[in-house]
Amino acid sequence: MQATIDQMSVWMLISHASALVKIVMLILVLASVVSWYLIVRHGMLLRGQEQLWHRFLKNFRQQKDLNLLQQEYQQSEQHKGVVSIFQHGVDEYHQLIKDEQLTTADVIDGVERRLLSSISEEEEKLQQNLTFLATVGSVSPYIGLFGTVWGIMNAFIGLSGVEQATLNTVAPGIAEALIATAIGLFAAIPAVVAYNRFSARADKLSSRYYGFANELQTRIYRLLGHTERSSR
Repeated sequence: MQATIDQMSVWMLISHASALVKIVMLILVLASVVSWYLIVRHGMLLRGQEQLWHRFLKNFRQQKDLNLLQQEYQQSEQHKGVVSIFQHGVDEYHQLIKDEQLTTADVIDGVERRLLSSISEEEEKLQQNLTFLATVGSVSPYIGLFGTVWGIMNAFIGLSGVEQATLNTVAPGIAEALIATAIGLFAAIPAVVAYNRFSARADKLSSRYYGFANELQTRIYRLLGHTERSSR
């Protein structure tokens, strides 16, 4: 039984929708809920990494002894973000200098490879939720449109048995169908905005990581040069 124009409300239209349209709506609502969860979670992740970056870089430039800095962050910070990159680079440096056959260039090259590997691992963490957001943002409008087309088709099929089609008989069925498109847009728009914003912030952090890796290599190179002069 179709609702009349005077009786129409969002919840009534949803309850009167066909089973397939209801399934489409449910899928879109679930996608929206998961998207918002990931948006909040990933936003907190990026914010934490950005704050950690600023704190650590300040300490890194103030502390001249890499060993003391490493010990400080082993005790007070988890191995994540720029701290993880730093720890891996310094650990590799300590391992390589034990081999007396390696030249300064060999040590720097080994440290560089380890830093690049660590940066790649951190980049994966920064990108881990973005694929889902991009998928929701691109697919949700089409899923909603499918529900709308199906609902409108059923509405017109239902009118085949009506002698005279009026606005009162046509509007409820079409309104039921259009809700699917509205829910699809509700799911897609925040996901697209969040994806673009998070991608830009992740790219900025990645650039900072590469810049820090170069700065750390320069510090290690100077340290190796000082060690060589002291041993002569």
